[in-house]
Amino acid sequence: MTSAFSLQLDLVPGKSPAETTVVVAMSGGVDSSVVAARLVDAGYRVIGVMMRLWSEEAPGQSRENRCCTIESTNDARRIAAQLGIPFYLINVEQIFRRNVVDYFIAAYSSGRTPNPCVACNRTIRFDHLLKVALALGADYLATGHYARVRATPQGFELWRGIDTHKDQSYVLSVLNQQTLPHLCFPVGDLTKPQVRRLAADYGLDVASKAESMDLCFIADGDYRRFLQDWAAEAIQPGPIRHIDGRILGEHQGLPFYTIGQRKGLGLSSPEKLFVLHLEPETNTVVVGAAACLGQDHLRAQQVNWVAGTAPPTPYDCTVKIRYRSLDHAATVTPLPGQQADVQFHHPLRDIAPGQTAVFYDGERCLGGGEII
Repeated sequence: MTSAFSLQLDLVPGKSPAETTVVVAMSGGVDSSVVAARLVDAGYRVIGVMMRLWSEEAPGQSRENRCCTIESTNDARRIAAQLGIPFYLINVEQIFRRNVVDYFIAAYSSGRTPNPCVACNRTIRFDHLLKVALALGADYLATGHYARVRATPQGFELWRGIDTHKDQSYVLSVLNQQTLPHLCFPVGDLTKPQVRRLAADYGLDVASKAESMDLCFIADGDYRRFLQDWAAEAIQPGPIRHIDGRILGEHQGLPFYTIGQRKGLGLSSPEKLFVLHLEPETNTVVVGAAACLGQDHLRAQQVNWVAGTAPPTPYDCTVKIRYRSLDHAATVTPLPGQQADVQFHHPLRDIAPGQTAVFYDGERCLGGGEII
């Protein structure tokens, strides 16, 4: 095989590519398939591994997790055979259920809006799977994430992917100095169109395969239906209260609402109303005008600093409060107990507890934590 794009990795000192083993987390999609192909093309010893994840078993719903359907598993197995590399399918259903699905249910049940991809990366992909890769004798674990790892004299850094529309450094903000030395993201230096072109150049029949979806463990993608089926006790109707104290109506259950939501409130009002916050202790949705929505401050917990240590003083940077949000200028102050205070330079409308606040210095991801 030949490639229009050369692949450069920071090799293990003293090892050639032929002596360097890389486990590729395969999904049957175009990104991870191109990762495997680029590594094989560059002369590395490559092993393909796919994870079988938990999926719900409910009447009328598919028994397959959308990240590892039979079709996707067959695609990954076929790509591995085409590339001439070993392929293993490992079962992580129970650990995924405990660390991702149960977390998702608990967060929504307590009035938070979780990001299960961040939880999966923290506990499954870059903990459990990384341990599997190292046990197989790998020097690296490679995935199809759009991000970059840089080695510096001060340690390893996490950078955004070249493709600004596909950058996934947000969900990788959980990485640290223990994990980064063993990771590589071989499509982080490419755009999505370049990845698809490479797949075609390599003769991979997944070149035009559709994107994978979030909430992979929910068969139909409807998280409200999923919560009704799996956390019915948390779906309790309660009052919708205006910020001025008036009761305006009844909500259908806190997990169905999030900060900044306007549609689906079922209210008749001369003013446009938005969800301002949720009160789990009283099972109340509090609403008000858009002018009441903005806030310029948040507190984050379980903060991970990619560098391994927090900045010694308050740090001016940019912050993303959701995966698809823009960067917002802020001052981040590290606090004891893995917490951080974030003071934005301008109010934001949709800061939601449970989401992840991720800190950036230009292209470099500094880390992040859960908004509380």
